[in-house]
Amino acid sequence: MAIPNIFEKDTLETIKTRIRKLTNSTPALWGKMNVTQMLAHCNVTYEMIFTEKHPKPNFIMRFMLKLFVKGKVVGESTYEKNSPTGPQFIITDIREFEKEQNRLIAYLDQVFELGSTSFEGKESNSFGVLTAREWNNMMYKHLDHHLSQFGV
Repeated sequence: MAIPNIFEKDTLETIKTRIRKLTNSTPALWGKMNVTQMLAHCNVTYEMIFTEKHPKPNFIMRFMLKLFVKGKVVGESTYEKNSPTGPQFIITDIREFEKEQNRLIAYLDQVFELGSTSFEGKESNSFGVLTAREWNNMMYKHLDHHLSQFGV
């Protein structure tokens, strides 16, 4: 199954429309996060791309991530419900819904403006150098999984 291309305008707009359908009281269909935590959780991916907020894992952890996790994250198959997540993605503090929603949309706009060529051969904190297709799969699948978790 080919994953929709987040670097294409129509796909990006569809994702952004789904994000905008969320409200601060949208209930989860599964999982432990509330909607604001989910948005903050999704923002971690883009913090890793665009900021230095999250340090790279050490060599051993990175090796393990590449060996056991990378294929699931950047491949074509979708995520299963209640899949485990890395500790840096677990959000437990209180966040502002609108701020997290707007941040996520701004990050997606930034990804689109840079375009797929900027991601070709770009290094991931966890998985090393990825192709633009692998970056697309990782970003799209993660967003689709969590937007589906909240019924949008």
